[in-house]
Amino acid sequence: MSDTTLAKAEFDTESDISDYIALLKPRVMILVVFTALVGIIAAPIEVHPFTILVSIIFIALGGGASGALNMWYESDIDSLMRRTRNRPIPTGKITGDEAKAFGFALAGISVLMLGLSANWFAAALLVFTIFFYVVIYTIWLKRWTPQNIVIGGAAGAFPPMIGWAVATSGISVESVLMFSLIFLWTPPHFWALALFIRDDYEKASVPMLTVTHGRRSTRNHIFFYTISLALFALFTSFTSLGGWVYLGTALVLNSLFIAMAFNIWVRGDHEAEEDNFSVERRFFRYSLVYLFLQFGSILVDRGLGTNFSWGLL
Repeated sequence: MSDTTLAKAEFDTESDISDYIALLKPRVMILVVFTALVGIIAAPIEVHPFTILVSIIFIALGGGASGALNMWYESDIDSLMRRTRNRPIPTGKITGDEAKAFGFALAGISVLMLGLSANWFAAALLVFTIFFYVVIYTIWLKRWTPQNIVIGGAAGAFPPMIGWAVATSGISVESVLMFSLIFLWTPPHFWALALFIRDDYEKASVPMLTVTHGRRSTRNHIFFYTISLALFALFTSFTSLGGWVYLGTALVLNSLFIAMAFNIWVRGDHEAEEDNFSVERRFFRYSLVYLFLQFGSILVDRGLGTNFSWGLL
């Protein structure tokens, strides 16, 4: 190999800022930031805009720390899966030790600064969220049980609770309701993904439901969880968190969600494979839109003052 080729190879494996940003899982971070922001604004205590800004930054960094530590621990799995093999560690642009150090540094900074800028209860929730995602989900559940995404989904459901805690220094019925919406949303969202990347999970020996119980069972689970989510979302409409905008949004979004889940439920594997899992892919993409619009309607009701004064909870 010539010196020029060697130099090019070395350059290709050098890390840059974009690789460290990739470690933060920026697409996941968008969800973390948005739901945490909803938690802050939906709270009954007004928070100074500067406090909101810095709190969101440090909550986002905490989420990014979780992503970096997840990629460090799962680099062996990531290198086997088509969806993840181009991440910074499998490609050699960042070493596992660098990612681990980066993740722990971000975790420490985010927790310390959130405690100083907001309150220590919110910081404690952020610590627990990072711990839950990295230790409970990544290290323990993901490689052990097909219920990994059900239990582990709690990690992604904590941001609105952290946001609420930034404003109130505590937990309430409303913050638990927001947590529960994401918690119930997570399984159908990820199982839809698992339907069309089943081979990846099987190759990496990850006991996803599609691998351990098959696609038919996964379709059944998606339909059941989607109905459960829809019922809970509609129930939430009649609590202090809901309002006219939320109710209308929930009716439309969940009707569509159930209809799409039904289409997945009645499909056979052969039919799905023939059209490259197009229905499952649409469901997965819609689930992202669903969550943003459902949480967005909470903000709209707060802004317009259209919340129900006779909420059940």
